[in-house]
Amino acid sequence: MEKGTLVEFRVQGERRLAVADRPEGKKNWWVVDERGQSHTLRPQRVEYTVPGDYTPKDIAGFREQVEHYLDPDSLEVAWELLVEDAASVTPPELAQLLFSEQQPPMCYAAHLLLTEDRIYFKRKADGYEPRPAAQVSEIRHQLEVETQKQRDREAFMTRLQVALAGESVAWEESDRLRFEDLEKLVLDPERTHRHAQEFLASLDRPQTPDAAFALLVALGCWSPHENLFLRRSAYPSSYPQKVIDLAHQYLTAPPPDPDPDRLDLTALKVYTIDDESTEEIDDGLSVEYLDDGRTRLWIHIADPTRLIAVGDELDLEARRRSTSLYLPTGTISMFPRDLAAGPMSLVQGQVCPALSFSVSLDADGAPAEYSIHAARIKPTYRLTYDDVDEMLELGVLAEPELATLAAAATQRRAWRDSQGSIDIRMPEASIKVKDDEIAIELLDDSQARRLVAEMMILTGEVAGRFARDHGLPLPFRGQPQPELPPEEELLVLPAGPVRFCALRRCMPRSEMGTVPARHAGLGLELYTQVTSPIRRYTDLLAHFQLKAHLRGDELPFAAEQLQEIIYSVSTSAYEATLVERQTNRYWGLEYLSRHRDRTWQAVVLRWLRPDDGLALVLLEDLGLELPHRFNRAVSLGDRLDLQVSSADPRQDIIRFREVLASPPPTVEVIAN
Repeated sequence: MEKGTLVEFRVQGERRLAVADRPEGKKNWWVVDERGQSHTLRPQRVEYTVPGDYTPKDIAGFREQVEHYLDPDSLEVAWELLVEDAASVTPPELAQLLFSEQQPPMCYAAHLLLTEDRIYFKRKADGYEPRPAAQVSEIRHQLEVETQKQRDREAFMTRLQVALAGESVAWEESDRLRFEDLEKLVLDPERTHRHAQEFLASLDRPQTPDAAFALLVALGCWSPHENLFLRRSAYPSSYPQKVIDLAHQYLTAPPPDPDPDRLDLTALKVYTIDDESTEEIDDGLSVEYLDDGRTRLWIHIADPTRLIAVGDELDLEARRRSTSLYLPTGTISMFPRDLAAGPMSLVQGQVCPALSFSVSLDADGAPAEYSIHAARIKPTYRLTYDDVDEMLELGVLAEPELATLAAAATQRRAWRDSQGSIDIRMPEASIKVKDDEIAIELLDDSQARRLVAEMMILTGEVAGRFARDHGLPLPFRGQPQPELPPEEELLVLPAGPVRFCALRRCMPRSEMGTVPARHAGLGLELYTQVTSPIRRYTDLLAHFQLKAHLRGDELPFAAEQLQEIIYSVSTSAYEATLVERQTNRYWGLEYLSRHRDRTWQAVVLRWLRPDDGLALVLLEDLGLELPHRFNRAVSLGDRLDLQVSSADPRQDIIRFREVLASPPPTVEVIAN
């Protein structure tokens, strides 16, 4: 290098041109750039040299000359000339090829074209070698894809800003993938989600799950109360198209009834009793008065196996779901709603297929005679629990069957008590959300609800006995005998919720298998659930087995196969139950958060951590059980007034403050 040589080097990746000024030691040089700044360069930092006698003031003019020759398209022409011979080329040689001269600005322009090129040439030693045609084609394709991605990204960002400004946006299909990245960050925050975090960073937003959630809400993809418990679960919120298609087919053209010789029970008066909001009507009750003075009870259960067959798309989808999901915001049915609330249900005034259980009780309340039939019925009355309670209270003479059913239910309850049943009656609440309004209703332990519950338990016992008598494997449900506290220990506890809570803690989880087992809580030696085949898959399994036996067909499931399905379905059903509990708790906390000014009467149920003063309290008006930390001495059963001090439903946090009664005013008495 000599003084006056023009050199190219880089400063933090940026190209710089400078003029050699003087040596520094044996190898280094001082150079001065066009800004007048001096730099010490090692030989390794020099990327290109332009011989000549230049000054820093000449650099700007040199750049202007170079600009005239920087046409990237000319590089493609050179590549086409060189690729067949795979001839390597240097910047001066390229200048000669492109411009027919090798003037310094032309050579430097060729150097820039080659070093900036990503398509046609690659560096090899001191020259540049043309890439093979196939490789150039692939690189071009990749660049086109990247260019299109950049255009899509820019268009998406434009739509995003419009949406954030509150205007309506027609989202593209590709936008959904970006939103899914954000959703994954919210639903699985323990993992790294690079795309979502980069997206948030590009918007100058925190790269956190909370920020992702807030953005999804702002864009209208999620609601402020999005059910994250449901989204994190495996429970599907929509049906596959093939399931929808089959449901529509069955609605318009039902398949032949596999049980054409059904027992005709349409002459019986049939009561269906449910909450007013219930759409899936899967049980009805009748009373038949026999000529010999005896009474026969009939429990009619909806028969979805009239429409579906083992292994069809509807059956497999129901198995995948395992149960209908009952949430404050609405029900997600095990079957498509039009089927579940339509031809599968026991609809008032319509002839409906049913699996009907007839039972006669002995003097104590045990089943004396029973039978099961594939039948057809015609529901007479669609009643609510309130309707039945009122009719029983008034003693409506035109409906003596209701009084008979109520008496049978009382008899059954007494019989189960004699068999060791364990009665636990904790307050139960129903939470409903509509148009962002939350309503919490405490369900009464009414006579009508007890009537229906006892009839359903009776049906489960009859189905179990029938299966045992005929050697049928069914999904039997049992519960091990609990180790209850001694009677004297229970009597010390206040009667009601506190005592029931102590009993509940001792109850083991129920178990399900293909072999009959005692159900300690119900006081039954064997029991299976068959009364909700529209909304509980294990009930549907029992129907498949019972119906096949009644027809004389081979059972669809052997015991081993049935056990495998039970295990799979039970796991899914447990997850669904967990989603229901978590969702109810969320909306319960949201309700309390919206009513911070209200005072709630609570009762101390049990201690969670006595040493820390942490106890479980029951808000009696709402049926909600929540933790509260006391800073004073309290006893189980104590009643107190609480107000919400802070609540964060999304984080499952609730804190109360105790509202203490004001002391009576002091009256000053002046003695004369």
